[in-house]
Amino acid sequence: MSARTYLLAAGAFTVGTSGYILSGLLPAVSRELDVSLSTAGQLLTVFALSYAVAAPVLAALTGRWNRRELLVVALAVSALGNVLSALAPNYPLLMAARVVSAVGAAAYTPAATLVATALTAPEHRGRAVATVFGGLTFSLIIGVPAGSLLGGSIGYQGVFALVGAASLIAAVIVRLGVPQVAAPPVVSIRERFAVAADRRVVPVLGMTVLACLAAFSVFTYISPLLATTAGVHGTVISLLLFAYGVGGAIGNSLGGRLTDRFGSQRLLYVVFTVFTAVLVTLPLTTTTTVTAGIALFVWGLFTWSVNPPIQNWLIELAPTNSGLLLSLNASAIYLGVGLSGVFGGLVIDSVGITLLPPIAGVLALVAFGLLVHARRVTRTPEPVLLAA
Repeated sequence: MSARTYLLAAGAFTVGTSGYILSGLLPAVSRELDVSLSTAGQLLTVFALSYAVAAPVLAALTGRWNRRELLVVALAVSALGNVLSALAPNYPLLMAARVVSAVGAAAYTPAATLVATALTAPEHRGRAVATVFGGLTFSLIIGVPAGSLLGGSIGYQGVFALVGAASLIAAVIVRLGVPQVAAPPVVSIRERFAVAADRRVVPVLGMTVLACLAAFSVFTYISPLLATTAGVHGTVISLLLFAYGVGGAIGNSLGGRLTDRFGSQRLLYVVFTVFTAVLVTLPLTTTTTVTAGIALFVWGLFTWSVNPPIQNWLIELAPTNSGLLLSLNASAIYLGVGLSGVFGGLVIDSVGITLLPPIAGVLALVAFGLLVHARRVTRTPEPVLLAA
């Protein structure tokens, strides 16, 4: 894999840390701003929904931009949002700052994925996608546990300041190390959503939404869940989050390699089967520190195996307009993540936190049903709409 792809992954690491780090910071935010855990969780919701709305809009508005310049500006905006998060004195201003961070991330991730595939031979496309998303998984390995660990000593403000500095460094690295890449053909927002209406694309995007909703409705509240099921806190939770992140990094890499070898659809059958089973049994497998570590590792492994085959499937549906579908899939990812905070909070308030994973497992089962449907309709030779 080209070194340039790893530079793009470094940028993905910073924007991923910006978005996911709140999972480890929820107790600190709740304590320092005097809000409930579910209220603090809505900061992740705001970030994710802002991302979901911004991604297709920004893709259309920046359609004529050189891709490298777009990546640098996106990282700078993400850095600004994190600095504002560090300076925010209250909950409403922190929420506004998270929107700014989300706009930067929404511009960066789809563009980075597209640039990575453009710089890579077609037979290694799955690995290229996995490498960029590897930056996101490493944000879970390093960023989320570090945020959980540092939140108690330097506060969430200090953590966001560190993420902002890392984003600026990533902007410099991308500017110096990634070549100029011409802008793709300009596509309007109307044309973008026309592509999304293709009957073969809709269920694939639906899988993305439901898989992310299922996974992150639990992950957003993983700290209080582990405190309830295993009676662990502080450093132990950070170590368990590290186990999840390691599993995610391995799963993401394997997902890319296995996609190149076996194709997207067969791999997703295996991934969704195990993913669903892990979620349903999570309250039973996280009752001790050791079993929780194993469960979180396996959960991370199969959760992060989903992205490479789904993105490769979308590229196969529209090779000449893959950027359109990748930006929409990025929106679908963060739509699921955004709804997860609300969904998880409602479940916790209604039936308790220990029933959250099994209920999330039902959503994963619905995603499996969409996989079966998507594979059936994909066999029908219907071209995806192309840009004019």
